[in-house]
Amino acid sequence: MAQLLTRLDLRGATGELRDLLPSPKLAGEGPVEAVRSVLAAVRAGGDASVAELTARFDKVRPASLHVPQADIDAACRQVPAELLAALEEAARAIRSFHRSELAAHRGFEHTSEHGIRTREMLVPVARAGCYVPGGRAPLASTVLMTAIPARVAGVEQVVVCSPPSPAGTVPATVLAAAAVAGVDEVYAVGGAQAIGAMAYGTETVRPVDVIVGPGNSYVATAQRLVAQDGAVGVPSAFAGPSEVVVVADGSSPAEYAALDLVVQAEHGPEGLAWLVCWSEEVATAVEAAVERFVAASPRRAEVTATLEHGGWSVIVDGPREAMDVCNVVAPEHLELITAEPEGLVPLVRSAGAVFCGPWAPASVGDYIAGPSHVLPTARSARFSSALGTQDFLKRVHLVALGPREVRLVAPSVAALAEAEGLSAHAESVLLRARFVANAGPGAAAVTPAAASVPARAGRER
Repeated sequence: MAQLLTRLDLRGATGELRDLLPSPKLAGEGPVEAVRSVLAAVRAGGDASVAELTARFDKVRPASLHVPQADIDAACRQVPAELLAALEEAARAIRSFHRSELAAHRGFEHTSEHGIRTREMLVPVARAGCYVPGGRAPLASTVLMTAIPARVAGVEQVVVCSPPSPAGTVPATVLAAAAVAGVDEVYAVGGAQAIGAMAYGTETVRPVDVIVGPGNSYVATAQRLVAQDGAVGVPSAFAGPSEVVVVADGSSPAEYAALDLVVQAEHGPEGLAWLVCWSEEVATAVEAAVERFVAASPRRAEVTATLEHGGWSVIVDGPREAMDVCNVVAPEHLELITAEPEGLVPLVRSAGAVFCGPWAPASVGDYIAGPSHVLPTARSARFSSALGTQDFLKRVHLVALGPREVRLVAPSVAALAEAEGLSAHAESVLLRARFVANAGPGAAAVTPAAASVPARAGRER
């Protein structure tokens, strides 16, 4: 077997790291144009097009796109009791974390120097769509990681789309997770066509307000395109193929770092798995351990496909340089398997989630730590974050002021409005200010119903 991790020695390197490190190669015009075609077909043809695309891409034609409640109930009886218990335990952890998150981000009140009272009110979207990947591995955990934050945020209707199995049905594990998470509707449809169905609606699938969830480059690209179209909202993160960067210093067994590289590579091609260290001996030991794990892996084909194109072993001069590399890569998962991980945490600038120390593998975050495992990929961690309750909430600002405050701010509002040529904007405050001045001390108790609006206010666009 050829070496799976490509060695990149940056010791003593000069120049911009962005130019020295390989960049993610995901979209490009091929996937974008293919996805545009799929979305256009779904928008024009509805259920019939979704069924045809599912037959073409998934090689199966489900009897119905909608999964009936009876099938979901049967799935809960079908899955092993220990799996159902694990789903419920994970759900409790995810729900607890996101309740704490929601409490920390609840609306606030503010009073300006002029006495204007402003409140921020958080309003959930009415209907959220969750994409749950299937294919190589039906990700029941992703149901929990997407639907539960939506529920905690207060979303009334939560929808799941997941690819059908070769039998034409959604896997029982996914359906059981949907029951545990309190999902309202499940549809046996995957790929870009699922995104199109949730965005535009079909005869069977009613459109949603927000679409979340990870997927391959086609699914993630579809989410971007329907958002650009104004059909739905999507998180700013590009939740594409899985990524991990492991920083190791040799203080823990090489097998820890190696296995955690393989963990994320299990998801299949297009992802990345990077080792970053400042010791050639550590790099060699981890590379050798990766070879052993992959050779014994039941998902050897998926792991190899990922590592052949996205597997790197990077050697740098020291810890600070290692973190510089991490911040350029901006990985979905960042593991700090070092003697003093907390010392590196202040250097983190771009990462979806950080796992600190040898006892915190990313797999714990994938299932039961509590935060959603839907994380930014393809370097979108430079500007975006993990999926959370805030992705299902709209911030609505409530502004209140009285006669005194209107009189105080009127000159500044009028000056700014006149400078922009918006005379009605200016007159809307000046009118009220004049009323307050004329009414005197009793203005607060009077409704200015008798005030007349000057004719020039009609010039407002």
